[in-house]
Amino acid sequence: MKALIAMSGGVDSSVAALIIKEQGYDATGATMKLYDNDDIITKNDNTCCSLDDIEDARAVCRKLDIPYYVFNFRDSFNEEVIDRFIKAYENGSTPNPCIDCNRYMKFSRLMRRMYELEMDFVVTGHYARIEFNESTNRFNLKKAVDESKDQSYVLYSLTQEQLSHTLFPLGSLNKTEVRKIAEENGFINAKKHDSQDICFVPNGKYSEFIESYTGKKYAEGDFVDKDGNVLGTHKGIIRYTIGQRKGLGLALPAPMYVCEKDLENNRVILGFNDDLFSDTLYADNLNLISCDKIDGKLKVSAKVRYNQKEQPATVEQLGDDKIKVVFDEPQRAICKGQAVVLYDGDNVVGGGTII
Repeated sequence: MKALIAMSGGVDSSVAALIIKEQGYDATGATMKLYDNDDIITKNDNTCCSLDDIEDARAVCRKLDIPYYVFNFRDSFNEEVIDRFIKAYENGSTPNPCIDCNRYMKFSRLMRRMYELEMDFVVTGHYARIEFNESTNRFNLKKAVDESKDQSYVLYSLTQEQLSHTLFPLGSLNKTEVRKIAEENGFINAKKHDSQDICFVPNGKYSEFIESYTGKKYAEGDFVDKDGNVLGTHKGIIRYTIGQRKGLGLALPAPMYVCEKDLENNRVILGFNDDLFSDTLYADNLNLISCDKIDGKLKVSAKVRYNQKEQPATVEQLGDDKIKVVFDEPQRAICKGQAVVLYDGDNVVGGGTII
């Protein structure tokens, strides 16, 4: 069996490659070249897929004595990830480009390359598990054993076809074990920091990146309260996200937060902490994993951001591509554009994009 390992240059994908080779697969390493350093980013230790990362991945493959390729996917990355990221902010949403990168790059573009090379599996260093359920005849996506590193949230968009051709060798390991394996095997990146930032915005300044990339300047407008009273001037609607308090540049008698964005009138609406809570959301762009369809009302646990603990909720499917999720307790700062992911214990039921 032949396996194509997606290698970011980090310790996780390197150990995944080692495990796959030890399990007897005919292994090949590959890095997706998604951008040029000079085009998008500056040197930063917390990102991935830079030129330095390519050299780290190449060194690991040389040590493992497996072939290594670099695939230039810049055009696809610009179209499927960066353009979606910018469009979301322009439409008042808060995107998750890591989910888009998994959906449109690793498990679409890279998987197509796997088929072209007549291989059997794409392998990544994600912390998650895949199991086949014989009773339902479906592949299940499950949380990692190390819940502190679990990445099932950003993988909810995987289809049955993709799950059947994907391997996650780290799903049953914890991070300390992974680093120990890397050190024991003399990997150059054994102590390398984990990537934490969005790869093409490593300084976290999303609005600066968008203005630089598009050449646009986004118009100033009014900060207003829920009654429409003007509180000050904002510096462009893309600069603000739901729940934001810092960086507003206003002298207010009490802390206020971004609660809503009025695109039509170019206004940012501020409110108090209590105004951020809601118990109901709707999502589209639906992908279900554990079932074909949700019948009736289903009790699940759900989360609306990567680092959130799942919360008890009830989900109802409204047509082919839309769900309604009602939480037992109101949740803070639910953001349009983020993913809601549904769980049944360790199993991912599915998820969608919050609208």
